[in-house]
Amino acid sequence: MNCLSCRSKSCRTGESCGGEKFQREKILAKYHREKEAAVVETAAKLVDGGRAGTLSRVEELLEFVKTSDYKKVGLAYCYGMENLAEDVRRLFTERDIRCIGISCTCGAMGQNEINQKSELPGVSCNPISQAKQMEAEGVDLAVVIGLCMGHDVLFTREFSGDQTTLLVKDRPNNHAPLSGITKLLSS
Repeated sequence: MNCLSCRSKSCRTGESCGGEKFQREKILAKYHREKEAAVVETAAKLVDGGRAGTLSRVEELLEFVKTSDYKKVGLAYCYGMENLAEDVRRLFTERDIRCIGISCTCGAMGQNEINQKSELPGVSCNPISQAKQMEAEGVDLAVVIGLCMGHDVLFTREFSGDQTTLLVKDRPNNHAPLSGITKLLSS
């Protein structure tokens, strides 16, 4: 199945194309579990009834967290975006949401300790420790803010709780990756 090659788009009218390789009833059963149903219902409040496209990503995130059962939010941030992470933390705490930030450099591990092939001096980004520290702090929703490519993969692989991304790092495009797509397509 490759949905990008499909011309009928029948799934959008409620009719299966028949190319699925999953069992529909098993998927529906997962959506009906209490924890998943709660997320679906909360997400629907953000987009249903004409609300889609009316809130910024951070506004959606704040409302999503406020109307969910999350007890503690963790910001998994790149140290180069610490000021932004502090601004986001402040937005959460002003709304009485418990929030902490964990830098990618937590654990103070050297470049050559993390990457044995590295000859760079100094501290390394450490997304696995970042994820484990979040778990140790009791974070039940991790919000990724600008982790480097690859480091975000390791963080999301390692963190066992719910997670979402607020900001994707894209320095040449002022952290707007869609601009990079447009530039590549036009060149």
